[in-house]
Amino acid sequence: MTRAAPRTVRVVAALIPRPPPDDGGPRFLVQQRLPGGSRALLWEFPGGKVEADETDEAALARECREELDVELSVGRRLWEGRHTYPDLTVELVLYAATLVSGEPKPLGAHQLAFHTPTEMQALPFCEADVPLLDDLLAGRLGVLD
Repeated sequence: MTRAAPRTVRVVAALIPRPPPDDGGPRFLVQQRLPGGSRALLWEFPGGKVEADETDEAALARECREELDVELSVGRRLWEGRHTYPDLTVELVLYAATLVSGEPKPLGAHQLAFHTPTEMQALPFCEADVPLLDDLLAGRLGVLD
């Protein structure tokens, strides 16, 4: 019996820098997934699934409004990758973003934190985010200059 290929979802994520003053190098917002769900308690960049009738930018703004209670300004696309888990394939796209209003709250996450890319290396990240984190740390996204 042949197994069906896992479903594919498009996921958008935001690279949100900590608002100034930023001492000790750039820090970016990451969130820990809720316990009990898929990939429970792993870390990821904020964002979520793109619905059929949405642009990436609209989906990212909506997800951050719903899950963080913030308004974002979504900038340029920084990174794109694909990862297949046993249950689904994720097309992950990272966008530069800045907070326009609100203070991030963990409405859809276990916890939130602003970390440097080096500090992020010590956290257990979702597998789909690992190549993105590697590129961020190596300076290949052009945001650490």
